[in-house]
Formats: sequence, structure tokens, C-alpha cells
Amino acid sequence: MEILAFGVQADERPLVEKAFAPHYDVRCLDVFLSEDTAPIAAGYEIISTSVNASLNNRVLQTLAAGGTQMIAQRSTGFNNIDLQVAERLGLTVARVSYYSPYSVAEFAWTLAMAVNRRIVRASNRTRDFDFRLDGLMGRDLRGRTAGVLGTGKIGEAFTRIAHGFGMNLLGWDVAENPECVALGMKYVDKDRLFAESDLISLHVPLLPATQHIIDGSALRAMKDDAILVNSSRGGLIDTDALVSELRAGRFTGVGLDVYEAEAGLFFLDKSLEVVEDDTLARLVTFPNVVVTSHQAYYTVDAVSQIIETTVQNVLDYQAGRRSENVLVPAAPAS
Repeated sequence: MEILAFGVQADERPLVEKAFAPHYDVRCLDVFLSEDTAPIAAGYEIISTSVNASLNNRVLQTLAAGGTQMIAQRSTGFNNIDLQVAERLGLTVARVSYYSPYSVAEFAWTLAMAVNRRIVRASNRTRDFDFRLDGLMGRDLRGRTAGVLGTGKIGEAFTRIAHGFGMNLLGWDVAENPECVALGMKYVDKDRLFAESDLISLHVPLLPATQHIIDGSALRAMKDDAILVNSSRGGLIDTDALVSELRAGRFTGVGLDVYEAEAGLFFLDKSLEVVEDDTLARLVTFPNVVVTSHQAYYTVDAVSQIIETTVQNVLDYQAGRRSENVLVPAAPAS
């Protein structure tokens, strides 16, 4: 059997081919699954997709009509998949429920330090042999307060690093993480976390309840010199509201690895095109903002885990086994 894998990055391809080789042939495509590319999957029982794939009603209909029966997504997030339609069509959908939390947590800290210590500006200057320090002053993080919104595995890893910096720790989540409490984290409501934190990092999933959890009101509640980092999902932040606050001269720095309208942009080369997204175009012009292209997960360790789990999901599907990674069919109510 041959598996069709959409959206495989160049660095990722050798890992995909190596992981699948003992079990299946795999055809890797660098194009992402969309309404335009879905017909390519005709005749493939099993396909694998990336986080920026579009699996809406029309795409799923096309896949099902072409004979696809199983979708193995190479990501934890699945907000790009219409699960109700997939279930109605009888498609099996699986994701990767866990991979190295350190990859994302460490990258979130990379963004935080980059904007705090003006690394991008400094690097650009030295390329022009400009070695002035004007405008490059950062601040110590020791003794300041880190607010962690979402304290699951990634949030916990981020918290451990914050603890290593000697920061005070505030957290918010639907349930307390005992490991974070043991590090000295105090759980508070969101309003207090926004008001008291010098650094805020987002580590919650994108759900209807968390869509724009950082809205205009939340942004206005934050300190004028706060640092805001998002390495989770773009839809957690109301980007237009963020741009308005940045135009007012607020925030020491903002580090974004995700963007709510990133589909069709991130993972692609748009350098020779006119980008029509005015919000993103404005966002990247701010000197205190660093935007990266959804790469927090992109370490050999994490990507290897993601691919190995994807292979196991396919093996489980063929053997009739159901693991925690299966989204459709939904697990029966207990």
C-alpha cells in the first residue's frame, strides 16, 4: 500500500520516508491539501496531512469520493478539520496527541528573549557594521513575573524555564498542574494575570471558548511594557486589536509564531508576491514585533515523534485498533 502525504517540508521528507519505509511506500508532496489539490488523493485509501491543510466540507467530500478512508494528520491541532462532516462520510481521522513539549516551550522563550534583548534589530545593524547600542536596551527577567496561560505539558515546560530564570509565576487554566504549583506557580484569574505579568505566554488550544482570549480588553489590561508571546494558535489573539495597541506605542515586545490568518501564507514562499493581508503587513513593520512562520514545533526530535506517531496511527487503523489519537469515529460515551 502507498500512503499519500501532503505538505511535507524539505527537512521533513527524509524523516517521513524513513519512518514509513518498514511498513508502507509513501509519496511525499510539498503542496498542501486544499480544494484545488484534493483530487490528487483519488485512489489513496490513506492520506497524511499537515496542520495548514484545509479539510473543509468540499475537501472531505472530494477525498471520500476518491476512495480515501483514513486521514492521519501530522499535528496536535485539528481545528482545520470539519470533524462532523468526516464522521458523516465515514472517514477515520487521527492526529498526534503528544510530542516533545520542549520544542515549543524553548521556542517561546527564544521569541521572548529575542524581543526583550532586541536580537533581530541588533543582528540587522551589525550586518551593516553599525555597532551602536541605541535602542537595544533590554531588562533582566529575574524577579519579574511570568504569566502562563495554559499549563499543560508545553505550559509546564515553559514554566520550568521561567523558574530557572528566577521569575515569579502566575498561571491560568481550567485545572491546576501540581508540577507547576510545586515550582511556586500561583493560579489566578485571567484579569489578574494580565495586569501583573511582565511576560505572558500562551499555551492553550484553540477552541470556541479560547477564540480571541486575548482581545482588546485583555490587551488593555496588560502592562504597557509587557512582553506577549504566542506559540500556540493564531486565533487566540485578536490581531486587529493587537495592531491598535502596538500603534499606540504599547508593549516592550511581541513574539508571534502563529497568526490567525496564516493559512495560505505560512510554510510558503511569498517573497515575490504582493501580500494582500494588510493586518499582517502592518504587524511585521513594528520594530518591537518578531513574527516567525509556525516553526516552534520544528525540531528533529519533535518532528520525528510526530511522524512516528502518524505511522503508528496508520498501523492501528489497519489493525482495527483505536487509540487516544483517533478523533473520528468519536470514542463512545462512558
